[in-house]
Amino acid sequence: MNLNIFEALRISHTLQRALADQLTATSGDTPERQRLFRDLCQELAAHETAEERCFYMPLMGHDAAVDTARHGIAEHHEMDEMVEELAELDMSSPTWLAKARALQRKLNHHLDEEEQKFFQLGGKVLSAAQKKALAKEYEAEFTTQRVHA
Repeated sequence: MNLNIFEALRISHTLQRALADQLTATSGDTPERQRLFRDLCQELAAHETAEERCFYMPLMGHDAAVDTARHGIAEHHEMDEMVEELAELDMSSPTWLAKARALQRKLNHHLDEEEQKFFQLGGKVLSAAQKKALAKEYEAEFTTQRVHA
């Protein structure tokens, strides 16, 4: 595949949305909920690291994009904290599902913002060659992160 960085990122975004939807449709401390939570955690961790290195860091090289990149990284940290909170709670408690839904809302907000605003900004400041090269870097980093997750 010869994707650009935006297409490469959207693949993981689609999976993250699906996992969050499936997770919040579960109930109780079941193997399904445990698996979906683990899968979502792994997907988020690998994606965030690869995205920060291969999308946000290159954006930081452009004055017009520094604040946007910082905002995206800050939202990653907020979601990480939400995941850590969930990991410490009893999966069968009503609080767990409420916090999982809060994470889902935050995740959807973040992904929508990236796709509707950040990608457009990246499209303006990155060259076509950079977009292709960053996609390759992202895919390699994402694969590495998934292996270590």
